[in-house]
Amino acid sequence: MWVVAGLGNPGSKYSRTRHNIGFMVLEVIADRYPIDLKEKGEYIIGRGSIEGQEVVLVKPLTFMNRSGLAVGDVLRRFNVPVENMVVIHDDLDMETGKLKIRKSGSSGGHKGIESIIQNTGTREFIRVKIGIGREPEIPAEDYVLSKFKRDEIPLIKDAIKRASDAVVTILQEGVGRAMNRFNRPKAFS
Repeated sequence: MWVVAGLGNPGSKYSRTRHNIGFMVLEVIADRYPIDLKEKGEYIIGRGSIEGQEVVLVKPLTFMNRSGLAVGDVLRRFNVPVENMVVIHDDLDMETGKLKIRKSGSSGGHKGIESIIQNTGTREFIRVKIGIGREPEIPAEDYVLSKFKRDEIPLIKDAIKRASDAVVTILQEGVGRAMNRFNRPKAFS
């Protein structure tokens, strides 16, 4: 069994902001494989199958900085080892629409990832990172809560599709193959 967590903030105020790209990808996956998502306590959750792999999809409702509380609870509830978790999140330090898969690593300053590391006690989990760009004149905490600009929307729609494909590839073929396929420049993915 796998846990696939898309990070974001709950509520309509945040629904299409940069910080919620993880939620957006998870919704695409749930629609594609039809997995019914329902609110249960501190998360929205759905259980189903993706290409023969049993999965639990989760959107934490604990706000980004406390994502680890919900994710840790789901891992324990379903007795899933942290190595079988994929976390989808935004990355300020990557250009808008760029995709990168990592097997493990530090939080890179991402508060949601830091919360997951603190609550699981490990950095050893797979991440699918989506670039949201950065504007130096806007404080990071304000920028991540802003909506995408009109000219960025095609890049983001493409990134969401590629990220959902990357998650499926991780589940079907393994993280190594997914990294080889999706960590290349966009023209080759």
